[in-house]
Amino acid sequence: MVIPSKKIYLASKSPRRHELLKQIGIDFDVIDIDIDESWDGKEDPKDYTCRIAKEKARAGKNKMNDDIPVLASDTAVVLNGEILGKAETQTDARLMLEKLSGKTHDVLSSVVLITYKEQSLLSISKVTFRQLTTNDIKNYCKSDEPLGKAGGYAIQGKGAIFIERLEGSYSGVMGLPLYETQQLLNSI
Repeated sequence: MVIPSKKIYLASKSPRRHELLKQIGIDFDVIDIDIDESWDGKEDPKDYTCRIAKEKARAGKNKMNDDIPVLASDTAVVLNGEILGKAETQTDARLMLEKLSGKTHDVLSSVVLITYKEQSLLSISKVTFRQLTTNDIKNYCKSDEPLGKAGGYAIQGKGAIFIERLEGSYSGVMGLPLYETQQLLNSI
């Protein structure tokens, strides 16, 4: 594995993305960016995820305006073509978990690196939830762990007990696909 010695910027507030970059030994500074991440319900989820990651990276690059590479990512939980978004309330989380119960959904995670050029890669994972009981959902929502999480769950937390099967990238489901990230970072 080649780890770039050059510092990068990470255009993300996500503590999970910070943790994942530290895990692979990347030297980075965080850029606090704020973009509109709303989905119109019509845009293809893959296109949406790639667009949002690019907008984050571009916002970060514009904010810093120097030669240091900028990395950004976006992750979406998609069930039957619908992006479930982030759970803002326990009710949001409950409704999302009821939809995911006993089903397989996609987790799309796009990563973008801007150097002198813009590069992007998309990770697609399939996550199968076991059938959840009303008590499973109620107790999990009480923990507040699902709040702020795409699809209303955290694979790296208590939500892991709901996952019967994962095909794809564990780190991608967390929010930053490390295989794809490393491929992009190898180019700097």
